Amino acid sequence: MLGSERSVVEEWLSEFKSLPETRIPSYAGSLHLKKSLVPALYRVIQDPNNELLEPVCHQLFELYRSSEDRLRRFTLQFLPELVWVYLRVTASRDRQSNGCIEALLLGIYNLEIVDKDGNSKLLSFTIPSLSKPSIYHEPSSLGSMALTEGALCQHDLIRVVYSGLHPQRETFTAQNRFEVLCFLMLCYNSAVVYMPLSSYQSVCRMSSRLCVCGFPRQQQKLWRAPCNRVLLDPEFMVQMLTAIYHAIYNGEWAMGREALEDILYRAQLELYSQPLLLANAMKNSLPANAPDDPRGRKVLQVEVTPTISRISISAITTASIRRHRWKREGKTAAALETGRPAIMTAAHSKVNRASVQERSQ
Repeated sequence: MLGSERSVVEEWLSEFKSLPETRIPSYAGSLHLKKSLVPALYRVIQDPNNELLEPVCHQLFELYRSSEDRLRRFTLQFLPELVWVYLRVTASRDRQSNGCIEALLLGIYNLEIVDKDGNSKLLSFTIPSLSKPSIYHEPSSLGSMALTEGALCQHDLIRVVYSGLHPQRETFTAQNRFEVLCFLMLCYNSAVVYMPLSSYQSVCRMSSRLCVCGFPRQQQKLWRAPCNRVLLDPEFMVQMLTAIYHAIYNGEWAMGREALEDILYRAQLELYSQPLLLANAMKNSLPANAPDDPRGRKVLQVEVTPTISRISISAITTASIRRHRWKREGKTAAALETGRPAIMTAAHSKVNRASVQERSQ
């Protein structure tokens, strides 16, 4: 670690400790202006033997405990790197150099599973109903579904899935390790849109290295540091894919696609059905080339469906039948009105021709 990076980290550690409560909001707003701080913190986290690692982990936890969302996101951006270092050191069975990172991860987990009053959180997810328009579909495009839209709305076919009541953890074990890490990655993915580009690069590196370390595919990488194989959970790999998908479309096209291939490689070796299904779906949906600027942001574009429900042209309703009957009756009346003078004129001409013939005889 360079001396300049060390001085930046030490200044950051001392600055926050002497900060009064009234200046925390302004400090949170100016933290992103410290361009050299984030790379220096990555260097500290990547070295488990660094003497600054313990105070850095402690301060990151203090930032996460604050009520400022910007400070919480600042800590959350380092989560992929923390998870990678923790799993790598755990696989090497060197638990002594892993204590502060383990404490930080458990601290974030225990903070996230409870609300501000200390009660266990109950997360809910509403499954979209086909009768309601969304950014993914229109009820009118489903054909006959438009006929039953009102009936579905009346029957309230909205399903809500609940998840929560996670127990607090004081230490990592082989049984609860990925339960905690999956929840932490879920928290990261819920705020992934606020993460900087360096965090996207970190989650891509973490995903690639966790999936190939200790396997023959690692020899094809530029990163060839000796590392034991890391046991992975299929649900954790799904959370990695969620983060990778966002990174691919938000500035990390090359690293994201490489991480996707590595996750697919590991899922095939382990025969994990959920990561295989999701990774193949992501791979087959990717365009041939990077959309727009590969280093740009917000290139994942979605055409939003109007909130007003539309009725399909082919749908037969009472109103359409009534309009059709009115149009037909209107055409008949118009034809009768325009046809009556023509018939009378033709009959009158026949009478005139007959009278002329009689006179000529």
